[in-house]
Amino acid sequence: MKGIPINIKNTYAVGKDDPFRVRTKVSMMINIAIIGFGVVGSATYELTVRNAELIGKRVGDAVKVKRILDIRDFDDHPASGLMTKKLDDIVNDKDISIVVESIGGLKPAFEFTKAVLMSGKSAITSNKELVAVHGQELEEIARQNNVSYLYEASVGGGIPIIRPLKQCLAANEFTEIIGILNGTTNYILTKMRMEGVAFADALKDAQEKGYAELNPSADVEGYDTYRKLSILSWTAFGKFIDAEKIDRKGIGDITAEDIAKAKGDGRVIKLVGRAKLVDGEVRCTIAPEAITVGDPLAIADGVYNAIIVRGNFIGDAMFYGPGAGGEATASAVMSDVIEIARNMVASRKSV
Repeated sequence: MKGIPINIKNTYAVGKDDPFRVRTKVSMMINIAIIGFGVVGSATYELTVRNAELIGKRVGDAVKVKRILDIRDFDDHPASGLMTKKLDDIVNDKDISIVVESIGGLKPAFEFTKAVLMSGKSAITSNKELVAVHGQELEEIARQNNVSYLYEASVGGGIPIIRPLKQCLAANEFTEIIGILNGTTNYILTKMRMEGVAFADALKDAQEKGYAELNPSADVEGYDTYRKLSILSWTAFGKFIDAEKIDRKGIGDITAEDIAKAKGDGRVIKLVGRAKLVDGEVRCTIAPEAITVGDPLAIADGVYNAIIVRGNFIGDAMFYGPGAGGEATASAVMSDVIEIARNMVASRKSV
């Protein structure tokens, strides 16, 4: 139990004749840290606080945020007392056992995550770029240090997909994954179809609503989708696919006329990612497709995502839900926190 804080709430004698034989009622707490207090990091903190009692019951112990790392100041935030600008305050704190990385990008996310894992703490991320590029290496570092590296939130926002592939559907041989994996492009294409506006106008609206970045290239050119497809391929097929080698085409060339023609043919245009196992090799493509309105993927409009998994026994299983947003992503992040925390509680009981 080294490194786990213990709060002895009640101590009482077992027998009046032996006051030195005592039994204690012990309450332990699982402390976590958050690196990056942006949209996802702040939503993760809010979820931990708002649903603290529920999470505690489902874990079997209290889960609390002890430290938050960010280079900015949050003097007026309720969590201001937890803030630090030093990674060492997290890495060297033996009471912290789980760290959530939500800064995005490769630097300094990779160096920070590596340091966390090597300090003997489990790490959780929503950072698809980091997982797509360094996921294998970080999983190996976690294994060597007897901790976990989990990334449910890196694909599909709030949609559970990584854990179902690894656990619920693990008995299946997967043959194909098809999905609408980017909420920004899906929102743009939906607006173009429903309102008849041009791509530029739909993109501007997405930016004003916070669905698209000022530089939207990662989304509209398909980079975000191919990172997620790379992670799904690795998870489902056990084969790491270099995201740079995936055939990719974005939606920048889609016109209002293209949308109208597809609509007249009973079709909708979606940016679709496909990963298929063919003769032992995984073939991946990302491109706009005009799918029929009867296609299960066609129901995903706005920022929603939809993912179809094909297994040799389950057949087709579809996962649908919000693919973007702080609250949806925080939900997936906390699912990983809860899994690790439950394992910690179970390991205590087995000692």
